[in-house]
Amino acid sequence: MTTLVFGHKSPDTDSTGSPIVWAWYLNNIKGIDAKPVLLGEPNTEALFVLDHWNLDKPEIITDLPADTDVVIVDTNNPAELPAGINDANITGIIDHHRLVAGLETRGPIEIDIQPLACTATIMWKKIGKDWAQTPREIKGAALSCILSDTLEFRSPTTTQEDRAIAHSIAEELGVNITEYAEKMFAAKSDVSAFSEEELLRMDSKEFDLEGTGLRVSVLETTSPAPLLERKDALMAAMPGVAKADGAAEVLLFIVDILKEEATLLVPNDTVKTIAEKSFGAAVTGDTVVLPGIMSRKKQIIPSLTM
Repeated sequence: MTTLVFGHKSPDTDSTGSPIVWAWYLNNIKGIDAKPVLLGEPNTEALFVLDHWNLDKPEIITDLPADTDVVIVDTNNPAELPAGINDANITGIIDHHRLVAGLETRGPIEIDIQPLACTATIMWKKIGKDWAQTPREIKGAALSCILSDTLEFRSPTTTQEDRAIAHSIAEELGVNITEYAEKMFAAKSDVSAFSEEELLRMDSKEFDLEGTGLRVSVLETTSPAPLLERKDALMAAMPGVAKADGAAEVLLFIVDILKEEATLLVPNDTVKTIAEKSFGAAVTGDTVVLPGIMSRKKQIIPSLTM
């Protein structure tokens, strides 16, 4: 049986590239028949990475047959996985997020969750000496994942291990990190083809805050102006997205990669209260700038309160 390797819904670069890296390792080093798949359409940055490194876009799956062997990467949250995940045979989990309850396995499995900025960093460590056999395009995928998740080392989630491993891979590939990251972030910033509903779900996590369901969305960009020009339309779309997704509110943070700050859209008093209590912000309009806020995992989710 083929083992499916996948990350979370609304796949970003890490949830697109890491399944490719790990499926290559399982196939070529461990002798396990494995296939990378996606749980949705990858974002524009991830598509750029696939094209740049001449990688095939993994198949997008919507159903997960019972008893399928799977390895879960870049998440351990059942809300971000197929509805039938506990009917599958989970054989491994590799992640860098907080542990969330709800997954069930049929026996002991290898779980590797480390406090690093990127799943691909963990994979590089696990592959070890066999990394020497890794082809150029797989190395490129791993480097891209690390640069994306660390925002080229700007994110507070960045560790020295992430930084050192990224530089090591870039040296092997002859890649100038700054020049390549600029191209990645430019691709990520071009969201003109997406509807407001798609943008609100593009890089989004479900989160329960004191019994209130939230969809916490982040859009990372080097050009926030085009997104902020659409703020009225984005806020108008929030109630529909929240209702369809079973959430009470949608929180949208537009992260300016270069200025290292986030702008939170404030469509109503509930979000205003969340912003003021969570970040000590003084909200006077329909947006609030949060200096230094860049990471949903380390700065946004842990701070949320009502």
